[in-house]
Amino acid sequence: MYRGAAVNLTLVTPEKAIKLAANDFFRHQLSKDGGKLTVLKEMLAGCGAGMCQVIITTPMEMLKIQLQDAGRLAAQQRVMPSVVATLKMGGTTAVLSRSYNASPAPKIMRVSATQITRELLRTKGITGLYKGLGATLMRDIPFSVVYFPLFAHLHQLGKRSTEDPNVPFYWSFMSGCLAGCIAAVTVSPCDVVKTRLQSLKKGANEETYNGVVDCIRKILHKEGPGAFMKGASCRALVIAPLFGIAQVMYFVGVGEFLLGYSPYNMYSV
Repeated sequence: MYRGAAVNLTLVTPEKAIKLAANDFFRHQLSKDGGKLTVLKEMLAGCGAGMCQVIITTPMEMLKIQLQDAGRLAAQQRVMPSVVATLKMGGTTAVLSRSYNASPAPKIMRVSATQITRELLRTKGITGLYKGLGATLMRDIPFSVVYFPLFAHLHQLGKRSTEDPNVPFYWSFMSGCLAGCIAAVTVSPCDVVKTRLQSLKKGANEETYNGVVDCIRKILHKEGPGAFMKGASCRALVIAPLFGIAQVMYFVGVGEFLLGYSPYNMYSV
């Protein structure tokens, strides 16, 4: 259940730091003329943030998927079921009976993120860690384009007055949760394509893909449009609190407090 957690713990911090800081940087650059940021400019800032974060996101997702696949493939090797359809006596429905291979299961080698990284660097170089970069960009850019403007507008609704820029921490959390949930569901088709492309080792009867277009075409042909929304609810359940917590830490000013200053001069009085 927790395969790939170590990779997430190691890389999710710099990934979120880059994403949030890059968005603020681009928003600042786009508002230098003194005017209010339009929705289009907010979307452009989000686009820039999404492009910056893939430096960390792509290898993180790549390693996480390989570790999760290793457990799935190991289970397939331990138990190799063959399903045989037989007709039920006196009826018209087919009953599926499952027969198992009783021979000793092959010894499964456990792999680590370090081993996968070394193998990819040895065989494919640095580009091996960035397999699926195009699909990751295709997911992360639209996500940031949807998420950041939506969060900004939801966050503004929590201001007590025009003179006081501070927002209650619970409002930042709820804004991050709602915006993250909507953005996650919106880009779920892109996430499905990215995950399929980054899965290097395939199990029995699993499809192989040659790029984004080929992946989309095969999924549509063999699984139908509904396959692009597989895992959307689980992804929303993960992304919502993740961004809610990240935004609270960011807007409450935990980093500024640890560094000894605040952009709002909260500790100068």
